[in-house]
Amino acid sequence: MPGLSGRVLVVDDNKVIRQLIRVNLELEGFEVVTAADGAECLEIVHQVRPDVITLDIVMPRLDGLHTASRLRADARTCHVPVAIISACTQYEMDSGKALGVDAFLAKPFEPADLVELVRRLMRQGAAGATGAAAPGDAEPVVGPTG
Repeated sequence: MPGLSGRVLVVDDNKVIRQLIRVNLELEGFEVVTAADGAECLEIVHQVRPDVITLDIVMPRLDGLHTASRLRADARTCHVPVAIISACTQYEMDSGKALGVDAFLAKPFEPADLVELVRRLMRQGAAGATGAAAPGDAEPVVGPTG
């Protein structure tokens, strides 16, 4: 059934992190497409048509916050749930929330936390396809355990 598992666009400049996220999500039945930075994300997002987008903050060419801003400003992507998966500063978290980022996951993360976050955003996207979350509605950061 289309949309049962969903498609995730994973954007991170670190190839190892991209592969780690890809493998963990694919094991749970998600289709995963990757991009190496925000500029590549914006080049492919309309072809890929993801259900959820994950962004790192620090990337070459176009960082995660600028990418999130452009995704929210585009009528074709403004409704797609966006999660920042990065070691965020408070400023970056506040900026992301103001841009309408839906959730944050701190690196290093537990794979189970990643999968749960993506599942929740898939449900949110399916239930709230009428619009993006209001600024400030972002979920709290899920930090490393231990």
